[in-house]
Amino acid sequence: MSQEDTIHELDRQECLRLMAKVPVGRVVYTRQALPAVLPVNFCLDTDDSVVLCTSSDSELVRAIDRVVVAFEADEFDAETRSGWSVVVTGRATVVTDRAEHERLAQVGPTSWMPLRSAVFVRIESEMATGRELRGPA
Repeated sequence: MSQEDTIHELDRQECLRLMAKVPVGRVVYTRQALPAVLPVNFCLDTDDSVVLCTSSDSELVRAIDRVVVAFEADEFDAETRSGWSVVVTGRATVVTDRAEHERLAQVGPTSWMPLRSAVFVRIESEMATGRELRGPA
């Protein structure tokens, strides 16, 4: 990185605005006492929580239900050396309320993988932090 490059800290609203622009992010969680990262498609819900759709019998659901996780999304342009990265940290929970599940089935994300039994996982956006890199003019 050169002195002409600048890093700008993002506030919560800017973090969430940028995150809503991209379809894929990464869930960061613990698997067998080690860090694990899994790319998933997602959307932001009206309460700014991250929502993903996955199989009810997936290892991910078992690993993150009722656990604090991180969720990262980003967008970069290597040519201009610019972009941003946002991390949301919060408790993940499987959506068990029938009405909420039905609502998310209409407006939430659709899994990119075929699923026999889909569940929605909500990650509360208790903390949102981010940085933007602006390349040289």
